[in-house]
Amino acid sequence: MYRGNHPARVDEKGRLKLPAEFKRQIDELYADQKDVWFYITSRDGKVAEIHALPEWEKFEAKLAAIPSFNPAKKKLLDRLNYYGQMAKMDEQGRVLVPQILREQAKVMGDVVVFGMQNYLEVANHESFRQNMEANPLTEQDEQSLAAYGL
Repeated sequence: MYRGNHPARVDEKGRLKLPAEFKRQIDELYADQKDVWFYITSRDGKVAEIHALPEWEKFEAKLAAIPSFNPAKKKLLDRLNYYGQMAKMDEQGRVLVPQILREQAKVMGDVVVFGMQNYLEVANHESFRQNMEANPLTEQDEQSLAAYGL
């Protein structure tokens, strides 16, 4: 399970060096695999999502159960495919963030990498901070989460 915030950097070639803690977890989880593959995409173009391929395939199985003519499924697939690309982690623990996503989400240079339980999220540090300030956790949000015991 990925958790926490780890500052990182996307280099001039678009490669994100996974933070050491997340790389360690990935190495442990996929020690039996010669190559570790990811699907990197976005639902909104504001942040990049990095999914280990086995986790992504679980998501795809759930998505496949939704009828093809469902308009929400079509909208989601449009976004996931528009921003998405497969990426293999290299020996230095780097993955290539798709160019269209780097540009749209402004994930170049200094970024933050968040553990989102079963995937990683990469965001422009300043944009993320501004979004948190503009959308604070409200009392209504807290009540909604309390219904789940949180």
